[in-house]
Amino acid sequence: MDRAPAHRRFVAEHFLNRELGLLAFNRRVLAQAADPAVPLLERLRFLCIVSSNLDEFFEIRVAGLKEQIKLGAVATGTDGRKPQEVFRLVSAEAHTLVAEQYALLNDAILPELARNGVVFLRRSRWNEAQQAWIRDYFFREVMPVLTPIGLDPSHPFPRVFNKSLNFAVELEGKDAFGRSSRAAIVQAPRVLPRVIRLPQHLSDVPYGFVFLSSVLHAHVGELFAGMHVLGCYQFRVTRNSDLFVDEEEVKNLRIALQGELPQRHFGDAVRLEVADNCSEAMADFLLQQFALGRDDLYRVPGIVNLVRLMQIPDAVDRPDLKYPPFQPGLPKVLHKRYDIFASIRKQDVLVHHPYQSFSPVVAFLQQAVDDPQVVAIKMTVYRTGTDSILMEQLVRAALKGKEVTAVVELMARFDEEANLSWATRLEEVGAHVVYGVVGYKTHAKMIMVVRREDAGLRRYAHLGTGNYHPRTARLYTDFGLLTCHEEICADVNEVFKQLTGLGRAGELHHLWQAPFTLHANTLAAIRAEADTARAGGKGRIIAKMNALLEPEVIEALYDASRAGVEIDLIVRGVCALRPGIPGVSDNIRVRSVVGRFLEHTRVFYFLAGGAEKVYLGSADWMERNFFRRIELSFPILDEKLKRRVIKEGLRPYLADNSQAWEMDANGGYHRNTARKARYCAQEALLAELTAATVPE
Repeated sequence: MDRAPAHRRFVAEHFLNRELGLLAFNRRVLAQAADPAVPLLERLRFLCIVSSNLDEFFEIRVAGLKEQIKLGAVATGTDGRKPQEVFRLVSAEAHTLVAEQYALLNDAILPELARNGVVFLRRSRWNEAQQAWIRDYFFREVMPVLTPIGLDPSHPFPRVFNKSLNFAVELEGKDAFGRSSRAAIVQAPRVLPRVIRLPQHLSDVPYGFVFLSSVLHAHVGELFAGMHVLGCYQFRVTRNSDLFVDEEEVKNLRIALQGELPQRHFGDAVRLEVADNCSEAMADFLLQQFALGRDDLYRVPGIVNLVRLMQIPDAVDRPDLKYPPFQPGLPKVLHKRYDIFASIRKQDVLVHHPYQSFSPVVAFLQQAVDDPQVVAIKMTVYRTGTDSILMEQLVRAALKGKEVTAVVELMARFDEEANLSWATRLEEVGAHVVYGVVGYKTHAKMIMVVRREDAGLRRYAHLGTGNYHPRTARLYTDFGLLTCHEEICADVNEVFKQLTGLGRAGELHHLWQAPFTLHANTLAAIRAEADTARAGGKGRIIAKMNALLEPEVIEALYDASRAGVEIDLIVRGVCALRPGIPGVSDNIRVRSVVGRFLEHTRVFYFLAGGAEKVYLGSADWMERNFFRRIELSFPILDEKLKRRVIKEGLRPYLADNSQAWEMDANGGYHRNTARKARYCAQEALLAELTAATVPE
């Protein structure tokens, strides 16, 4: 949607930088890995999450900065910084963060794991029996799939996959053909496990592991018979992974995307990671091959891909070193054997994941498929996974002859291949598959079921703040609403009509929709609180989201603060607003909660003169969500459910003095540690909602 740039009424110093904010968020995640109160294997998991986050940060955000610099862009962001300055600051902070990450791993987490019988055996300490087993493993499992590439005029530097494990080998001597190449590259195929468990009788500990990199280091000479290996250095290159599809030019988005996906593995290099023992000559050679500078080089004291350690917590059967398991609860209206449609007719149903089960959402689809009175099912698909029970239900519904419509978002970053696969399968069984609106990602989470009843056709809907992904529903906090409210379902139907057909957008009764009304209604709600405060009344805003970046919304919040509105912002990730600036944001507080579960709920509360309006939504307050995506924000109309959202979705996070971080006026975060009795929002909600019924 075309939009003229807004006039900036506030100075650049009142806005924080997005890229630096993302790194600050990862520092808060790293603090979880450093926290001795967190179970040990979960600390390792948090450490891996930081690496995974940094991978995407370089693949998308740093890649974007480098593109701007390459194109000579001089425009500044809302914080007034040019791309070159941002890159310089980001590089310095990222290097510091990575150094702290590896120090934490090597000095704290690995030694503590070893004390608990989980040992990563270093090559220098293998005994004879271990060496023999590893040698046999190398010849049996590793060597047959390796292809060493000597570098000479007939063997140029190979194409290196994004984030793949590779080894640069320095050699001397001549081979069978008399060639004297001094370097070779060995690429580790993705079929090989990066962490290998030794038999327990050989490791002398309950869990003994060796890294693939150690196995290959020990036997790399076997790949170059008759030559002398001077050095072997693992390395990993991160590439620009943002797909480019010219949506205005393509005639078939699906075909264009299928052609573009394979190239993601070979985008421009943006980061080079090498082991800290890598020679300067080899590091310079690799930088040259990937057209990178010294700022792009990351020397690490350990394996170059910590994400691969993510498998360890699941491979180690030590419940005492993990978070205790829990059984998600159910709302009271959903008893043990419930008819989902009868329950929804009785009252709206609110489910709060992961504390409450995702099973009602699955049951909603399953019962719709098996109910002969259901004639149509429509659903948006953003992220759902490669083995989704929900997608299987849509397939089953189509096979049963029901009208099935799936709005599949092909441009869901890093889920494109899974979504393409599901789109193909759904089409094969006769479902209507559409790809939304070109130029706008369909990010709204909604299902609509049409059922024939005595009074005629009745619509039922599910609206959510998170993806239709059963696995992440146990890891992310989200709300979902099941309703047959006539006007809300009519609104959902109108949005589906926009996505599948043509025509002007109809007026919605209750839903705020991007790119049409969400931004304007959000601004109007904020300004209404400011008007109330100026008139001598009480203004109050509480907003919980993943990111806050959109400048007009930030400016409206500053105006509201100056008018006397009390504002609490619970922003998990990056926040460009500065709280506590005298005369600008004195009445605004910003906090971030990072804990066992990924905070993903979007909850927006406006006092509204005592009427207390509460909205849930799929969108963060970011420019892309307001103007380049199809998003929904929906009100909680039932008073009891509204009280529940406030009680479960907002108040605990404002009271948290265990996992909450508060932002200061300079954009820095400090942990809000308990000055009184310790209170952890996520632990409190686990105690209150899991394995129990919740009054509606």
